[in-house]
Amino acid sequence: MRPVFDKLKGLEERYEELNRLIGDPAVMADQNRWRGYVKAHAELEEIVAAYREYKRIANEIREARELLEQPLESDFRELVVEELERLEEQKQAAEQRLRILLLPRDPNDEKNVLVEIRAGTGGEEAALFAADLLRMYSRYAESRGWRTELLSSSPTDLGGFKEAILLVEGKGAYSRLKFESGVHRVQRVPVTEAGGRIHTSAATVAVLPEAEEVEVEIDPRDLRIDVFCSTGPGGQSVNTTQSAVRITHLPTNIVVTCQDEKSQHKNKEKAMRVLRARLLDRLQQEQHAKMAQARRMMVGTGDRSERIRTYNFPQNRVTDHRIGLTIYRLEEVLQGNLDEIIDALITSDQAARLRQVQ
Repeated sequence: MRPVFDKLKGLEERYEELNRLIGDPAVMADQNRWRGYVKAHAELEEIVAAYREYKRIANEIREARELLEQPLESDFRELVVEELERLEEQKQAAEQRLRILLLPRDPNDEKNVLVEIRAGTGGEEAALFAADLLRMYSRYAESRGWRTELLSSSPTDLGGFKEAILLVEGKGAYSRLKFESGVHRVQRVPVTEAGGRIHTSAATVAVLPEAEEVEVEIDPRDLRIDVFCSTGPGGQSVNTTQSAVRITHLPTNIVVTCQDEKSQHKNKEKAMRVLRARLLDRLQQEQHAKMAQARRMMVGTGDRSERIRTYNFPQNRVTDHRIGLTIYRLEEVLQGNLDEIIDALITSDQAARLRQVQ
């Protein structure tokens, strides 16, 4: 752990330096520079607090051991020994926490996300399940205090969705939702099935970090923009103005359609946000492919064709196949109570990454 503590000491010194710079009137006069220091200070705050807690525990252990070297009454010695055992356990937990905090951070973790949900096999039942997933993620975001906006949707006659794109805005949104990408499978008696037989349907979820304009440069000459009248369930026209927008990125053939807004300008703006996110995701997927062996050790491969979770209604069961976690509270999960699953996925990913660096 010696190199680790040398690094932590350096981070603490940098944290103190940033403390000084943030309060320097000369720095405060340059708002861009000041904001950069505030951001860097905030990024170091958690790990420095954990390091100081570790040092506090280590100091108390040292004092307890020095005390045991002195002649003590048996009852008092016993109390000191018990306290030392408790502190040693705390020290181990603090060391583990520091190792996790020192793992390389995903640069996308603090970003907003686009959650793309598409009905898969199962026809109308798959579209209804896609609507269930959209509601689940919307409620989860609400429980975290995040803002949501439906960027695009293709509804069906029975209230399902062939496709829906949800924007989730909030601190750490990507860090919490990034493991949701993959195939979600549902087993239940469909609303459309009179015979009462259990069917299996599926929907795919893709979680993309929202891209800033500076991260993805798009040449306007690479875009083909078409406008048309918006359509509703069943394909009927829902207005007579050409407000819907379809953008095709010619070099990659990525197509984005937005028609939920009555304003052509707003639909174009939403479509561009989706396009930027998809282009950034494409670049990152190419990078991940080069690190495929490392990624196979993680919670998921990043392959969106991977079946990651099953929602079984007859058994009131949700199973995440990547980590073997089963919860018998399906309705709660579909109401947005996802923290137990997400926390387990994050812990599993951290453990895999720790094994790589040890």
